[in-house]
Amino acid sequence: MPELSLPEKAGVVYEDDLGKLLYVMRRKPWDTWESFLLSWRAAELSLDPGFDRLICEPHLQEHWKRVGMIPYQHQLATALRVLKHMGGRAILADEVGLGKTIEAGLILKEYILRGLVRRFLILVPASLCLQWASELQEKFLIPTIIAKHAADFSHCDSVIASIDMAKRADNYAEIIKRPLDLIVVDEAHKLKNTSTLNWKFVNSLPKRFFLLITATPLQNNLKELFNLITLLRPGQLGSYRSFKRHFVAGKHRPKNATELKQLLAEVMIRNKHSSAIALPARHVQSIILTPGAEERDLYAGVTDFVREEYHRAKGTANVLTLLTLQREVCSSSFAAAVTLYKMCAGTHLEYHRKLVELLDRAQQIKENAKMDQVLTILQTTGDKVLIFTEFLATQAYIRHRLAQAGIGSLPFDGHMSGSKKDWTKCLFRDLQNCQVLVSTESGGEGLNFQFSHIMINYDLPWNPMRLEQRIGRIHRLGQTREVMIYNLSTAGTIEAYLVSLLEEKFEMFRMVLGDVERAVAKAGGDRGFEAEIFRILAEAKNDGQLQQGLVDFGETIRAALAEPTVEEVDRWV
Repeated sequence: MPELSLPEKAGVVYEDDLGKLLYVMRRKPWDTWESFLLSWRAAELSLDPGFDRLICEPHLQEHWKRVGMIPYQHQLATALRVLKHMGGRAILADEVGLGKTIEAGLILKEYILRGLVRRFLILVPASLCLQWASELQEKFLIPTIIAKHAADFSHCDSVIASIDMAKRADNYAEIIKRPLDLIVVDEAHKLKNTSTLNWKFVNSLPKRFFLLITATPLQNNLKELFNLITLLRPGQLGSYRSFKRHFVAGKHRPKNATELKQLLAEVMIRNKHSSAIALPARHVQSIILTPGAEERDLYAGVTDFVREEYHRAKGTANVLTLLTLQREVCSSSFAAAVTLYKMCAGTHLEYHRKLVELLDRAQQIKENAKMDQVLTILQTTGDKVLIFTEFLATQAYIRHRLAQAGIGSLPFDGHMSGSKKDWTKCLFRDLQNCQVLVSTESGGEGLNFQFSHIMINYDLPWNPMRLEQRIGRIHRLGQTREVMIYNLSTAGTIEAYLVSLLEEKFEMFRMVLGDVERAVAKAGGDRGFEAEIFRILAEAKNDGQLQQGLVDFGETIRAALAEPTVEEVDRWV
């Protein structure tokens, strides 16, 4: 292998090769090639850089007592494994709620205390910047700055930023002027495509240590997993051509599983709920409500329209709009009315009349059967309650009814800035007269609400993994009480049929997360789970055909669950 060039400094005496390596490790910034050479030289010398234990644990022990932080054993073990065996380059792929942020914080603090990291960059979704800054300061005494300008990147060593902010030309120019000791990327599954600017940007950054954080390292196909690992450690899986030839039998089905498992275990750690820690029990209650006559008629009218439009212009119809409309009418007439109004403009005359008629029906409805059930649930508890809906119009209606009932609430949605989201979370937690947070889907990713243990899903995402992400906001590490989840649906709707299919027949909400992921990925096929459900609904001529279609789809799920799990990536690491 090539010789490693070491600095000659006056007055510096190297006792041996180990001394030379330690000098470089502590004094000289590495680029990627030097890191590679050092790791191989260390292997040749059987060099253990001293990571037999975490020095950050005793260092922070008294502070952790003051703030009530107790790191779990799987988090400490993960940090030590990354430091000792992975050279500070790893994918942290624990299931939702097991504390991947804590693991990253442990690794970062350890490197800082050992003098190996001085300048670092943490790339996270914009909505999570404040949460990351708060956790690093509160739990690890690591001060950071959230970058807003190019000067933040040029003058500060401890920076948190969104990828969109960091990749701007002026900011990028400042970042690459000085080598980074460590980069952390949260929600790293969004870097699954090598052709995107985000992947190319992160790949271009020089860094010594590198952490990718994601609960879903494999989402759609094995190529995405290959792209993530290539970003982290180029060459670990060879070229894509050789990887595909040697390891890929299908999009989700690998071959030579034992060998691939060994390669993945060198760069990826995935702790699971079933083995990491026993969380408090969660109880899921699905409540199917009887709709009023007006709600039932509107649902039937919208469903007939969706089916007619789907068949009339199949292949050219805006399927996404039809899918959205069908999901909205399951949520509330108020959500459906918004899309119906937008669709009225520019529509063929015959369908314009139908849309106007449906819109008129929606506007006549003033109440919603689900809301009465929400008020009944709230009357039985004085605890904080998190309500999820996918639609802003439904969110506004829920808050209006809560205000009428004298119940304080706060909104939480994607239009809010990161700082406002963090402030809203604090208000929800601390204000005595605010019992409810009504969140759209933007609250289903990243943010933590362990201080609440009750969740109401006002409407249900058709993909069970998105429902699991919602539940993971409260059923996670730090939760001390049993969690209660209420799933609301209306009789005669696709949501009610779907709940029956997933819960009663397959106990989906009692399965471990890995099994849910596996079933969803395989059953959805190339279309995806939600699109497959919509196809079944749109192609059914009546409720009987719809139910039969879902029964057949259920057999697909059953077959997916029955396949040997030894070939599942989620089970390998």
